[in-house]
Amino acid sequence: MSDTEKRTALVYAECAEGALRRVALEALGAARRLAGDGGSVHAVVVGGGASAAALGTAAAELAARGAEVVHVVDDPALAGFAPEAYAAAIGAAIAAVQPSIIVLGHTAAGRELAPRVAAAVNGGHIADVTAVDVDDDGGAAAIFTRPLYAGKAFEQRRFLPGAPQVITVRPNNLPVAEPVAPGSEGTIAALAYSAPPLWTIVRDVVRKASGRIDLAEADIIVSGGRGVRSAEGFAPLEELAAVVGGAVGASRGACDAGYCDYSLQIGQTGKTVTPKLYIACGISGAIQHLAGMSQSRVIVAINKDPDAPIFGVADYGIVGDLFDVVPLLTEQFRAILQKPGP
Repeated sequence: MSDTEKRTALVYAECAEGALRRVALEALGAARRLAGDGGSVHAVVVGGGASAAALGTAAAELAARGAEVVHVVDDPALAGFAPEAYAAAIGAAIAAVQPSIIVLGHTAAGRELAPRVAAAVNGGHIADVTAVDVDDDGGAAAIFTRPLYAGKAFEQRRFLPGAPQVITVRPNNLPVAEPVAPGSEGTIAALAYSAPPLWTIVRDVVRKASGRIDLAEADIIVSGGRGVRSAEGFAPLEELAAVVGGAVGASRGACDAGYCDYSLQIGQTGKTVTPKLYIACGISGAIQHLAGMSQSRVIVAINKDPDAPIFGVADYGIVGDLFDVVPLLTEQFRAILQKPGP
């Protein structure tokens, strides 16, 4: 495939618990830029069983945000996430679209699927993209930025011309695709699919963080470390998170101490997050934790120790006891957010 030809991008639009994930819309936004003005953008949504009813809603939103054609693969074999089955469904869309670039979210599923897809199309793969630099002609010579060494450095990569390109985009780093003008929405089409033989079958998925905002996509995170002192010490953090519409996270120290579940862990061996606002409460700032949150846009640190390393990366620092400071912040945020607008 020549890069001088009209570029076609395909987005794997991931859904979770029946709803389109925001990173899918971020991937769609990147795909529209990479396709350029003369290119086209397709999307594929995958599911089945109980999730089938939500596919239509997800497809409609994608069509309204610039996907020229949304391919819907609805099959009972896709009711639960099975890597072989999902990769085959994306492969069916690739066969139908013949894209020059394929975009997925850098989620647990995306990290599982992207290498499979790249190998299947004999293409290149750039993972964990945080920025895309596209020239006026579209993404034929696009430059992709991705972090190295747990966020201490960044590198820029580009694909050699010719082979299909596969990228995963880190959540919360790229703008979502904006809605297109009324009347310009894309079309929705069912896509035939044949389930391959499966080596593994997921019988059930047990979510430890049911009902919580996904840390990877949260705009605001209130995170606690050993300074919370106990499991009960997370209560004021949870109240603050509830007031500002954020999620609660934790350092590995808090998890190791048994104050919270490891599903909340942020850091080198936990989740990597990039929220708009990260409030670190009682977190010293060990390098392993900084690796997971240092790319947050605004960091507020609350710690009794003025020499804590967390202040080295914080935009705003408060030296004090979190049990005194956090309730005051909660009170102030509540008052501001409940104040009627002009």
